[in-house]
Amino acid sequence: MADYAHTDFAAKGRAEKARRLAAYIWQRDITGAELLALSPATRRKLARAADTNPPSTDETWSRTAQLLDEKDAWAQRHPNHPAAQRSYSDEKILWVKPPVTPWHTPPPGPSEG
Repeated sequence: MADYAHTDFAAKGRAEKARRLAAYIWQRDITGAELLALSPATRRKLARAADTNPPSTDETWSRTAQLLDEKDAWAQRHPNHPAAQRSYSDEKILWVKPPVTPWHTPPPGPSEG
């Protein structure tokens, strides 16, 4: 019996899914590195938000990240092209949380005072 995961049909399906995910994710200004740094649970939620069944392997996520990097490079070379404009950049915060910086200095510890 043939291993479906290693057929040309499966590879084509993974490539198609990666393109769909990359199109959705790029519009939200998420980079390839940021995508790969997300937890598996967050990536699954992101795929569902993109109306795509979440990939079961990291191979599809890696290809998606590669496509995001390629599109970023293309957009930098063609900044005035309509396809280089992101429509949903403000949604990035829903997926990629910026590091939290404390707004005050913590009080000194017992040995520092």
